[in-house]
Amino acid sequence: MILYAEVECILYESHSLKQKRSIIKPVLTKCKQDFNIAMTELDYHDLWQRTKLGIVTISTELAHAEQVMQDVMNVIDSYTELERTITHVERV
Repeated sequence: MILYAEVECILYESHSLKQKRSIIKPVLTKCKQDFNIAMTELDYHDLWQRTKLGIVTISTELAHAEQVMQDVMNVIDSYTELERTITHVERV
């Protein structure tokens, strides 16, 4: 089972692209290390206070894939520097 998610976030305290990267990079690193997922920034590369993240997980069981995706969302939500606004998850 493959689950794919697109997550849009707002970074309220970012005032430069360098600052944006310093906020997003730890999120990406933690999620990739803690879970067996692929994750990258998909869109809004040139905007300081907005990002769209793409997340993919593969599992033999749908329940496990959904649990991994929920755990990733919980990690993203734990970062106070950003706010998750729009989340779209689909089975591929």
